[in-house]
Amino acid sequence: MYLGIRWNELLRTLCVIASLVVLGSCGNMMTNQWYVQFHNDVTPEAAQQVAQRNGFQYVGKVLNSPSEYQFQHNTVSKLRKRRSVPYTRLLKADPLVKLAVQQTGHIREKRGYKPMQTSPIISRVKRDIQKVLEEKRDSGVPNDPLYSKEWYLKNTGQAGGVPKLDLNVKAAWDVGVTGKGVTTAIMDDGVDYMHPDLYHNYNAEASYDFSSNDAFPYPRYTDDWFNSHGTRCAGEISARRDNGVCGVGVAYDSKIAGLRMLDQPYMTDLIEANSMGHMPDKIDIYSASWGPTDDGMTVDGPRNATMRAIVNGVNNGRGKKGSIYVWASGDGGPDDDCNCDGYAASMWTISINSATNDGQTAGYDESCSSTLASTFSNGKAGYEDAGVATTDLYGKCTTRHSGTSAAAPEAAGVFALALDANPDLTWRDMQHLTVLTSKRNHLFDPNGYHNWTINGAGLEFNHLFGYGVLDAGSIVDLALNWKSVPERFHCTAGSVKGKYAFNSSVAIVLTIDTDACLGQDNEIKYLEHVQSFISVKASRRGDLTMYLTSPMGTKSMILSKRPRDADSKDGFTKWPFMTTHSWAETPVGTWTLVVVFDSDEHQTGTLFDWTLMLHGSQESPYAKQQIKAAAKHSKLGVVKREHEKWSASKE
Repeated sequence: MYLGIRWNELLRTLCVIASLVVLGSCGNMMTNQWYVQFHNDVTPEAAQQVAQRNGFQYVGKVLNSPSEYQFQHNTVSKLRKRRSVPYTRLLKADPLVKLAVQQTGHIREKRGYKPMQTSPIISRVKRDIQKVLEEKRDSGVPNDPLYSKEWYLKNTGQAGGVPKLDLNVKAAWDVGVTGKGVTTAIMDDGVDYMHPDLYHNYNAEASYDFSSNDAFPYPRYTDDWFNSHGTRCAGEISARRDNGVCGVGVAYDSKIAGLRMLDQPYMTDLIEANSMGHMPDKIDIYSASWGPTDDGMTVDGPRNATMRAIVNGVNNGRGKKGSIYVWASGDGGPDDDCNCDGYAASMWTISINSATNDGQTAGYDESCSSTLASTFSNGKAGYEDAGVATTDLYGKCTTRHSGTSAAAPEAAGVFALALDANPDLTWRDMQHLTVLTSKRNHLFDPNGYHNWTINGAGLEFNHLFGYGVLDAGSIVDLALNWKSVPERFHCTAGSVKGKYAFNSSVAIVLTIDTDACLGQDNEIKYLEHVQSFISVKASRRGDLTMYLTSPMGTKSMILSKRPRDADSKDGFTKWPFMTTHSWAETPVGTWTLVVVFDSDEHQTGTLFDWTLMLHGSQESPYAKQQIKAAAKHSKLGVVKREHEKWSASKE
């Protein structure tokens, strides 16, 4: 087989040949992988015997479960239209087997990949390296030759940027916080772990290749370096400092693990689940710069096993402090909405958008109400070295990495710094710290559609950028003395069911009045995430827009217009539209949902149900937090005062 093949292109081609309708996962393409559940717990040796006597190959456990395993059949095509029913029946007939399910193949794409030409950059680095080493050896500034081009670490106006619009990493480094003792897994197309800027920080024990089922997640060769994606992401986090190679990582003393899982002719639920559940007590952060197709018409998200892996991670990972999942919000541009991506819009993940080095939203950025914060992806067009400088394949360097693919690893690096400062942080602590310390800085929407808004708790947010750009110095400073937030609860605030017809001239306005489970064990007083599970069909799904307004008057656009989405059949079925914009508000009162068409043509639709789910705490998460420097953490001071007012009004 030609080594340069791109598997996602192959999958699409097969879909076209089969005359399928492509809806995110291109119909039901089947793989040669099977999920097998036994009636009772069995040893891996016993599972291997079952696989062998039925003509299958044993792959491994699913989520480390003693009763769930993955098999494959080597005589079955890796990708085919029809189910292999005889093989499934054969497994089901085995007396030890309770359930056997052939795995569906679906598309998962890297975000921000563009072919890069690195030769001029490499030669320039080689020319400059000795000069840089001599000038910076004693200056306290990293002597890595690309450091001066890493404007996302220190923006001095390079490539047309705005000075000081950066991640403020030096403030963390100056207090000795560099990511020590933290491991981030790069879930991607592999990592060049022999790269001189990475191998010292490579955690081989926590690494694995789920595409080839071995312990060596090295990228597969292609002529156009298509599989350089994971290596570039890894360098942003953990590239070694002061070694005279490429640049320096955000958390340059942290470790990176390679989880190669994005390079096969399909993606399956089991590959995703095993990747996200891999060694949750040895991996602290999982960084994902991929997702469903960013084509503006896909509605897709994690399947059953993957959801189990994520939920298990946040509940039990890191010694029950919770695994931290960082997700790139997507590269579908203004014609897509990341609330249609079930990974980026999950409350278990931290969804990261990107900004350019002058504070604008990039042309490929998606917007949605589930985005928590932003980092950086590339500089202004037309400037040399405007991309993200990082490591590249085969020991080389690049200054042209871009997309929200570049943004998510930067966030993972900042979170590694926070965990170095305070290893006891939970996954929810990290989200609260992100909300409180992210900055508006110079971020703005050049089109003027999405302005900065203050929510009912006094927190400033933006539909494009979430709560602002991550600030490493501030998150480390606040993390040092952070008290873990109180227990989290879930409350079903109410449901509306029926057949509510609407059209281009008449919108739907529905309300739910809630006491937020007052007096019950799961009462919510202080909000974190808010989900609206909605079932709706429309003559043109892409023209639907939805808005949710909280009792404190905060309006969230939970679905924007998607011009490319012409679906008239599937609609949304109990899809969890999520918003973070009401963070720290009180949920008691009337919630209002508005569903309206944004179309010049006549459209019709029917909404069948809306269920409102509230997630948060019964105690103020900020009551016990210390404010050492009000200027640095003014958000914390504001929200604490608001919470004190609410408490006083109820006494």
